[in-house]
Amino acid sequence: MKKIYLLLLLISIVACKEDLKIIDKPIEFGELREQLTLEYLESHYGIVQDSPIITPKMVVIHWTAIPTLEKSFGAFVNTKIGSHRTKINTASQLNVSSQFLVDLDGTIYRLMPENFMARHVIGLNHCAIGIENVGGTESTPLTEKQLEANIWLVTYLKKKYDIDYVIGHYEYTNFENHDLWLEKDNGYRTLKTDPGKDFLMKIKSATKELGFKEVPVKE
Repeated sequence: MKKIYLLLLLISIVACKEDLKIIDKPIEFGELREQLTLEYLESHYGIVQDSPIITPKMVVIHWTAIPTLEKSFGAFVNTKIGSHRTKINTASQLNVSSQFLVDLDGTIYRLMPENFMARHVIGLNHCAIGIENVGGTESTPLTEKQLEANIWLVTYLKKKYDIDYVIGHYEYTNFENHDLWLEKDNGYRTLKTDPGKDFLMKIKSATKELGFKEVPVKE
């Protein structure tokens, strides 16, 4: 039954491939955001450079836990993080962000240059492209259209960059002893469950032929 479902899903993706595209919907990324990004790279990863460009090695899948596109976009658009984000705003004034945002209907929005650092995953932002999905709550679950869009987008990114891993946000701490993990603050962690195991496993199954590496086993 699982194989039949994946086959039907792949057929659906191929059928709507021509309809899928990336729409630019930029968040603020001026001098201040660039400055805060460079400061984040140095303070959290020990990386000193003149531009916010990263070398992508992984794609991290998220959900926003916010029910609409505009409210989700509103969480990322400002340069500085809000005072209400008490669990993470002491680590940096740089707002959270992601390179991509996928609406409930599967529309893909690019929020910033794909190879600029976004703050979306502790310890790995220096090498990670983020895909945020609108919703992810009991009342607004992730959709089949979002699944199709994520699979299409992961495939697009793998073809464009030397991506080794596709992971769910909840898997990020599995990399704590990996060469890609550079976080200097040992007390800076948050517990994540997004984008849900079922959603992630469907993406991984559908992109298996792309040859992604297995996520490290957490020690």
